[in-house]
Amino acid sequence: MAAAGEDTPFGSVWWWAYAGISCFLVLFAGIMSGLTLGLMSLGLVELEILQRSGTDAEKAQAAAILPVVQKQHQLLVTLLLCNACAMEALPIFLDRIFHPVVAVILSVTFVLAFGEVIPQAICTRYGLAVGANFVWLVRILMIICCPISYPIGKLLDCALGHNESALFRRAQLKALVSIHSKEAGKGGELTHDETTIISGALDLTEKTAEEAMTPIESTFSLDVDSKLDWEAIGKILARGHSRVPVYSGNPRNIIGLLLVKSLLTVRAETETPVSAVSIRRIPRVPADMPLYDILNEFQKGSSHMAAVVKAKPKIVPLPDKTEPNREVSGAPQLTAPLLSNNEERVESLVVDIEKPQSRQVNGNKPCSMQQNEMPYAMSRSSEDIDDGEVIGIITLEDVFEELLQEEIVDETDEYVDVHKRIRVAAAAAASSVARAPSIRRLTGQKGTGTQNRQGQPTGILKKPTEGDSNPSKHQVNLVEPLLENKR
Repeated sequence: MAAAGEDTPFGSVWWWAYAGISCFLVLFAGIMSGLTLGLMSLGLVELEILQRSGTDAEKAQAAAILPVVQKQHQLLVTLLLCNACAMEALPIFLDRIFHPVVAVILSVTFVLAFGEVIPQAICTRYGLAVGANFVWLVRILMIICCPISYPIGKLLDCALGHNESALFRRAQLKALVSIHSKEAGKGGELTHDETTIISGALDLTEKTAEEAMTPIESTFSLDVDSKLDWEAIGKILARGHSRVPVYSGNPRNIIGLLLVKSLLTVRAETETPVSAVSIRRIPRVPADMPLYDILNEFQKGSSHMAAVVKAKPKIVPLPDKTEPNREVSGAPQLTAPLLSNNEERVESLVVDIEKPQSRQVNGNKPCSMQQNEMPYAMSRSSEDIDDGEVIGIITLEDVFEELLQEEIVDETDEYVDVHKRIRVAAAAAASSVARAPSIRRLTGQKGTGTQNRQGQPTGILKKPTEGDSNPSKHQVNLVEPLLENKR
């Protein structure tokens, strides 16, 4: 079994040369086999991630490998071609120094052990480092095998396409994040809050304003014709809101919002009308508007509250451009449209939610455009009013709650979830009520501070006197929220 081959005696120079060539072919085949598994298992997305967020060594290794891996099919053909050449040439040289039976046994043994198992096991564990160290050899082999590997690689590109669709889908990203959480028990470092916020950020693009809004029936709002007397201010302070929607006539006809901090200069005994206070514009958003778009609108700084409108898209004809400009008659300054009519454009499948509606102010007749001069697209039909009906209010806090996937409960909240009518814990609710100022305290509290010229203490609201000749003017028309009626 140890006898030399017929052509090459044992111990001669050619015997050692053939033996060295055989060992080189085994090692070369092993390197090609390991690089095939190691380089082809590295995806383009994984390499880009390592190039951006890895260590300094990983960034350098990924940068060296990425140009080679981008030519995946040509690289695959080159490595397989070189591996096949080495394995096919090995028995030729072994036959020169060993008996054919011994050559077959040694060939299978060495190729299996040193040409397949060990190289692939090493490259599976250290594929990035091994590939970066042998990238120079791969480049040389790709140049040598270019006449064969390049056309075959291009043919595979045309038949199978480039592997550029390796990006994760939204559901796959959520599953990947959940696997890396500590709760999964697989050694991940992400906490429950981190995984929840990431999942909420991925889901936010699919959620709409209607899913996160507070229904208009559960919203505390003020009538534009109401008075800011003791009762109204007491209710505003008890609610604890920083912004209060203002409506005209119909509670669903939201015309603006009132900043509570602007009431610091309002005296309750003067019964200032709500219309006399600065009413800010409230944006209107369709019910199917994604929450990311709403968040972008809030980031502009115009408002942190918006009215959600049930907009029904429909096709309307374009207005006649030859008709003269229309005028709005009798519309008060407070209920005038927030956007100029000249800037509005009527497009197909779009309902303009900013156009003015007919409103009833101070018991007068509804203010509207002149019916005999109105184009069809701007007509005030009942369908248009239904399409522009406000169905809820959405705030920046509502968007954050959907992002965090948890309810944010402050000191004055009575319900954790308004939609499901889930109340705050009794202790928390009692604590919030205790901190909220009551009407009795507002009207009956007497201070000992410095007095003004009329002898009234400064910083204390004055209670209306009993001799007021017109007590009815203290009454206020408020919209009680649904949760107040169910209490």
